[in-house]
Amino acid sequence: MENELYTIVINGKPQGPYMLDQLAALKIQPGTFIRKPGMDDYKEAHEFPELRALLGFTYQQTAPQYFASFDQRLLAAAIDFFLIVLAYLGVMLLFFIVVTDQTERITLFVTFSPLLIVAKFIYSSLAEASSKQGTLGKRLLSIRVTDLMGNRISIGHSFLRNAAKILSVIPFFFGYLYSFLNKKQQTWHDIAANTLVIKDRLI
Repeated sequence: MENELYTIVINGKPQGPYMLDQLAALKIQPGTFIRKPGMDDYKEAHEFPELRALLGFTYQQTAPQYFASFDQRLLAAAIDFFLIVLAYLGVMLLFFIVVTDQTERITLFVTFSPLLIVAKFIYSSLAEASSKQGTLGKRLLSIRVTDLMGNRISIGHSFLRNAAKILSVIPFFFGYLYSFLNKKQQTWHDIAANTLVIKDRLI
């Protein structure tokens, strides 16, 4: 761990890299942004166990301050739905190998199409409660679902959140558009489930 390198943001500019033993001589505060090689984003100094031990900091959990915008969330949902539709079409093609009648094919396709909504609900609920905290679409856009303190939500909490999306859909998707009026860009189902959709900090 002593051989790890740390990049530190001082006066808004990244500086370094520094070795761990060099950090003690710098004026590092608990909220100083620091990053190690391999990290996707900066973290505050108090979030590193080795820095807490070296500098005497204590871990300070703070609420997220960077929230996913409406267009990011919409694009993530579109990506997810596109992938689910592709999977559905793949399954239908397998059925069409057995079902050769054109009318029966159309009936089969239409009858099982509501499964798209069910699949989206189950997939979103499981993915947002996972260690990745988001579906593939969200992960591609570097956004994730958390509780109000930025923590991972439970599977039960995730199912509740996705079920509450009916509140955002009715009436006229106003619950989604409400995110433009909310400083944390929460939709109605986020408010009902006490969740946030956050994005990575950019420095």
